Amino acid sequence: MKKLVALLLAVLLLVPTFALAATEYDVTEPITITWWHAHEDQLTEYLNYMVDKFNAENGMGITVEPVYIGSYGEINTQFIAAAAAGTGTVPALVTCNTSYPASYGKDGLCEVLDPYIDAFDYDIEDFGEGLIASTSYDGEQIALPYLISTQVMYYNKTAADAEGIEMPKTLDEMDAFLQKATLFNEDGSTKRYGTVFGGWDYWYYEMLYKNNGVETVCEDGTTDVNSEKSVEITAKIKEWIDKGYAYYAYGTNASSNMRQLFWDGGAFSVFHTSSLYDTYVTQVAASENPFEVGMCWLPGGNDGESFKSEVGGAAILIPAAASQAEKNAAWQFLMFMTSPEINLYWADKTGYFPTRQSVKDTEAYAEYLSRKPAMESIVSMSGWINPRNQNPAYDSCATLWRHALAQIFNEGAPIQETLDALAVEIQETLDDQ
Repeated sequence: MKKLVALLLAVLLLVPTFALAATEYDVTEPITITWWHAHEDQLTEYLNYMVDKFNAENGMGITVEPVYIGSYGEINTQFIAAAAAGTGTVPALVTCNTSYPASYGKDGLCEVLDPYIDAFDYDIEDFGEGLIASTSYDGEQIALPYLISTQVMYYNKTAADAEGIEMPKTLDEMDAFLQKATLFNEDGSTKRYGTVFGGWDYWYYEMLYKNNGVETVCEDGTTDVNSEKSVEITAKIKEWIDKGYAYYAYGTNASSNMRQLFWDGGAFSVFHTSSLYDTYVTQVAASENPFEVGMCWLPGGNDGESFKSEVGGAAILIPAAASQAEKNAAWQFLMFMTSPEINLYWADKTGYFPTRQSVKDTEAYAEYLSRKPAMESIVSMSGWINPRNQNPAYDSCATLWRHALAQIFNEGAPIQETLDALAVEIQETLDDQ
């Protein structure tokens, strides 16, 4: 009898453990995990707020330790090296640029999140089709949208209103726009550029090509960078640059030089990322001649129907090489960081925009828009935001394209010959996969 009672007591003592560990993805004991990120000093206060909040409230003994690694490129390099070394060398969480998931998925570096999504009934659909696709590979969810941006044009709204300048809706409208937005000195030099292209990253301007049918890497594994339409668009941009209407910012300090030019009134508009909205507004307000900053969608296709943009910013993932205990804890933090409340807080503090559809019906979102009215038009068009090209070699190919354009725009290289040589180099890269 005593043995029977002892056995029953032992069974009862096990019940709470099984209740807590209903699935293999539950956290069953206290654990400390590391998160590699790329968020610089100006965001440390907000990042620490979120991490501290999670650490204090998760109730499972999970402690997240954020570690700043450097740029997205530096994280990419270290993550690949750590993943190759195996378990014990990788962190439990990694922030990555949205251009990387395709190559990570191809190489099996990310934990597939679908079982976790199912186990915890996580509302992945709340992100929308485009953002889901941008963090998936081969039909599997391998990361979550985290800090999302897209390509936009910032412009001097004060000057636009005073001078009757309308922002271009299509590529064909760029000519008239640039003629009106550009100002010249008496000696013929440019006093105010109509626009500046962020030439240090192909992402900022590639939709001018894509919305007009030009793909650096096509679905069939070929390229049309030297097609008739590509040559036509490239020639037109070259014409704007040669006339002094536009500037192709490329090389050392290109990003800071472009922003400073805009803040100082030397450029009417710039092609950049929506994530820097707060920065533009703050810096312009502090300049000698402040003005109202406007933000609008990039010019779309000449068909008047193609106005797609691409996802930018960051995704967050769990390395496949992490231990299962680390993965389980990391998933809890992933759910927290992408929850509607934290999603809006993080977007507000960073300048990125909210990615959860459910956020848009809240009072907090209405208050957010009251302070950042220019974000409303961009967020309202978020359904047009698409994944980046999912070919694992796309980033390498598009970087080759960017360098070739710099030779054309800034060094006077012949258009057709340069693009023909580029097409051969890109095709070799694609064939070597």
